[in-house]
Amino acid sequence: MNATVAALTSRSLLGRKRTLVLLLLPAALLGLCTLARVLAGLDPDIEQALNGPLAANLLTAFGIAILMPLLGLIAGTGAIGPEIDEGSIVYLLAKPLNRYSIAITKLVVAIGVVVLFGALPITVAGVVLTGELGTVTLGYGVGALAAGCAYSAVFLALAVVTRNAVVIGLIYALIWESLVGGVVPGAQTLSIQQWSMAVVQELLGDTAQRLSVEAAVGFGTGLALLTLVTVTAAAYAGNRLQTLPLHDNS
Repeated sequence: MNATVAALTSRSLLGRKRTLVLLLLPAALLGLCTLARVLAGLDPDIEQALNGPLAANLLTAFGIAILMPLLGLIAGTGAIGPEIDEGSIVYLLAKPLNRYSIAITKLVVAIGVVVLFGALPITVAGVVLTGELGTVTLGYGVGALAAGCAYSAVFLALAVVTRNAVVIGLIYALIWESLVGGVVPGAQTLSIQQWSMAVVQELLGDTAQRLSVEAAVGFGTGLALLTLVTVTAAAYAGNRLQTLPLHDNS
């Protein structure tokens, strides 16, 4: 970790325009969950559904499947992509700093942003839906954290590889993770969403069956793959920075 790199990255990621974009997604989730809670107070059937699979379905479909990959995309690519695009990364690489340290620092900042705008709002949404900081809330909060780490690392590495990282990442997040990886049996095993859902299912315990929460992979496999992808992507980003030329090729 490098404090100077962390400060510069945080300032870049949390600029006024990007912060507004980051706020829109969790605000939509919290708004939807608040509406569901209000309607539940007016309709006993909705209240009963919230105590069943509905709360889990909302947190899965909007939180884990949509919010986390999009926030990971914004934070992961935004942590280093603009510097590469503008050519200002050369000033950082010219300093006597370890390239792996730069990559890890930027990843840590990106994960911090994802936690602030993703994992914490999902936890709050869980409290709104269930009325307590219980198993469901904690399960989805930890699952969101696990997903956020992996997504941030993947998109950080992608930003180092190509200047079209946002477009490619958006296609991956919306098509593979939200659609293909969520419903196609064979593809589910290669989905960060499903790996993080394995964490959620494990933390839910016996409650998972009642809430119809079932991941495509087991807990051990999901945790191992999340760890492997996060570490590998971070290492790859650092390795690419090692070979990045100290001049702007644009």
